[in-house]
Amino acid sequence: MLKDDENILIDGAQKMGINLYKEQIKKFSRFLELLVQWNQKINLTSLKTPREIIIKHFLDSISCVKVINKYSDTEGINIIDVGAGAGFPGMPIKIICPLIRLSLLEARKKKAVFLEKIIGEMNFQQVKILNGRAETFGKGADYREKYDIAISRAVARLNVLSEYCLPLVKVGGLFIAQKGRSYKEETDKGLKAVQSLGGELIGVENVRIPFINQERYFLVIKKIKHTSSKYPRKEGLPQKRPL
Repeated sequence: MLKDDENILIDGAQKMGINLYKEQIKKFSRFLELLVQWNQKINLTSLKTPREIIIKHFLDSISCVKVINKYSDTEGINIIDVGAGAGFPGMPIKIICPLIRLSLLEARKKKAVFLEKIIGEMNFQQVKILNGRAETFGKGADYREKYDIAISRAVARLNVLSEYCLPLVKVGGLFIAQKGRSYKEETDKGLKAVQSLGGELIGVENVRIPFINQERYFLVIKKIKHTSSKYPRKEGLPQKRPL
């Protein structure tokens, strides 16, 4: 990572109240290198320059840490990133909070292979790659209602995303959905689904992403009761017929 890019990462994180250590900066640098390398072979991100990736992926993901820290102690908790793609926001969260247990759920095989490579290269402990659909894992006894936090970034609208995420969260745990400016409309349309799946909206947090004129809104949903066994429905139905 060039010095100018490193400064953007350090300064951006500081603006959000997070100080990065040398070892964390080294991990971000290696992650960036591998992402740019692999992006020439498979489509991991449409962003091309290191600066864009640092701001729109790394800092955007770091904003999640600020919200998680407000609602939870991170030591030893079990987090699942639903629709992890190339590892966002899960991998940056793991770099900053190394004591979490992390599952990265990604349906596309090529991206799952990339995530496996990242874990090996960066010697991450307590990280699992789950290659498949959220509807399938949400029904599985090893994953259903096993997570302290489910987090997701730019995957689907709230009424769909809730059916992917809430079945994975244990009662008392949190589902955190990262959204853009349309969060109010999504919330209005999605609250019925949230309630049907055992959730309750307990907060909306907003974080400005440094160096770009954009804000992120985090819908913080607490799991207050068990999700009915009829959810999630079979693959594709949440998207085709949202609750």
